[in-house]
Parts: sequence; structure tokens; C-alpha cells
Amino acid sequence: MLGILGKKIGMTNIFDEAGKNVPVTVIEAGPCYVLQVKTKDNDGYSAIQLGFCEKRQKVTNNVDMARFKKADTPPLRFIREIRVNDTTLYKTGQKITADIFAKGDFLDIVGTSIGKGFQGGVKRWGWRGGNAGHGSMFGRVIGSIQSGARLGRVTKGHHLPGHLGVERITIQNLEVIDVDKEKNLIVVKGSVPGHKNSFLVLKEARKRPKGYVKKKVVHVAPKKSAKAAIKK
Repeated sequence: MLGILGKKIGMTNIFDEAGKNVPVTVIEAGPCYVLQVKTKDNDGYSAIQLGFCEKRQKVTNNVDMARFKKADTPPLRFIREIRVNDTTLYKTGQKITADIFAKGDFLDIVGTSIGKGFQGGVKRWGWRGGNAGHGSMFGRVIGSIQSGARLGRVTKGHHLPGHLGVERITIQNLEVIDVDKEKNLIVVKGSVPGHKNSFLVLKEARKRPKGYVKKKVVHVAPKKSAKAAIKK
């Protein structure tokens, strides 16, 4: 399984080949650095620890700075683990860029939802609300939270007003519309959780659409110019 860390830049819309207006999200994916490679023999599972978004050494404590120096990487702000099938493809200090994914791939993107503060049940859980007729005093209040005296208590897990947002959310099967290797940008179809500049984890989709075949990314060496060939 492939994965990379990124940052949400924002949303826009583009026109596809058929001329249809498609909403997309632009994500700055990488460059990421491999801080640690975990193997099944040593750690019980196979994974790589990635770091993203460089920060100043001045705001990095000595413990973290020692880990970054050991991996021969700059100080990094966002660190997460991603499970992989084959750890032999990675080594400590390796740089991972956005070109590990290609146009047409499908991703599972993990982020933290936008915080909405304390909200009532209508916004938090989609309650219908009470009668809105003239003179009604019901509106958006809670109303009854118990179905009679059968239990004599509020049922555990009952939907009530409370804090909304700031939760870990995974959006599955988002299609990659475009990849810009030079700027480390990945454009995906649809929206992703989180506000602008929030950190994301992009992983290869687990539940891929039927008939989907992953495209192999082939890196072709740039052609030499005619002038360079003549000089040689």
C-alpha cells in the first residue's frame, strides 16, 4: 500500500474532457521523508514513519531533533505512520514525492473535520425540529429524550446537543484528476475533511472500483538536446 502526507490548499473547479464542471480539491503532497522503517520481525507489523512540512530548529526540542539527525532529515512538523506491504522498498532518510500516484488512481484521504463548537441537535444530528406554525413555542428545542417510563432513564448514546467537529474522518475512493510533480500537487475529485492548510494522510484506496487497474508510473529520462549531442 502506498501513502503520503499532505496539506489541503483549497477547493476549485475544473472542466473535464467531456466539458463537465467538476469540483476538485488541491493538495500539497510532499515532499515527505522516511524517519523510520518498521518491520514485522522487529516491531510486529510493517510500516513506515513519514514526516512532512519543515519547521525551524529553534522550535524543535532536543529529543525530536536527535531523531531527525539520526534519519538525516530536516525538522518536520507533521509525523504519521503508514502501513506498507514491502518495507524493503524504503530506507531511512528517503524522500517521497507526489508522483507515487498518477492520474486515474483512487485514494483514501484522512483528515480532521472543521470544528463548529457547541451546536444544537438540529445542526449536529439533523433533527427535524418541532412545529413551526404561528404561536408555536417549540422551534429547535430538545423535546422529549425518553420514550415513557419503561426504562426510567436516558438511553445510552442518545443524540443530544454538544461539540461538533474536530473528528478524524476518512473519505474513501477519491479519484486523482491530476498530479503536478514539480509543485508536489495532487488534484482529487470532490472534497476532503479539514480547513485550508490542515494536514492530511493520503493512502491508496482499499475499496477500489470494480474493474480498476492501477497505472504504473514510468519515469522517462529527459532527451538530450541536439547541441549537447554535437558537442560530445
